Amino acid sequence: MPATVRLATLRVGGALLMVLGALHLAVTPIIARLIAQDTSPAGAEWLTPPMLLNHVVVGILLLPLGVLTFFAAPGAVRGEAWALVVTRVTTVAVAALPVTVLVLMGRRYFAATPLVAATIVLCAACLALLAAAFWPAPRHVP
Repeated sequence: MPATVRLATLRVGGALLMVLGALHLAVTPIIARLIAQDTSPAGAEWLTPPMLLNHVVVGILLLPLGVLTFFAAPGAVRGEAWALVVTRVTTVAVAALPVTVLVLMGRRYFAATPLVAATIVLCAACLALLAAAFWPAPRHVP
């Protein structure tokens, strides 16, 4: 894989992780409203705080993962050890997401076309990131 393609893939992947983190934070109030609308007041009072915690924590953690991937991309392409570790660890974590979505959401949610489309895009992005992060890099000489 050419270095320019690896760099672009890692940079775009990092940028998309940042966008995903921001999107996660942006939809948090919408999900809170859905819980309030579709459950009893007592149920909403019980379910909303852990959901808020989950969405905010995931959104906050996706932001630095994206920044780190974006920032480390040029170093990873050059074969710098620190950058390879950053991009590879981030990529493996992201690659676990499609499997996690399937296991936790179950097949019943995959009747929704948007979830299927999002999962296909996520899988393609994960494969591209894995290829870019684990492609043999040149030996870096400090």
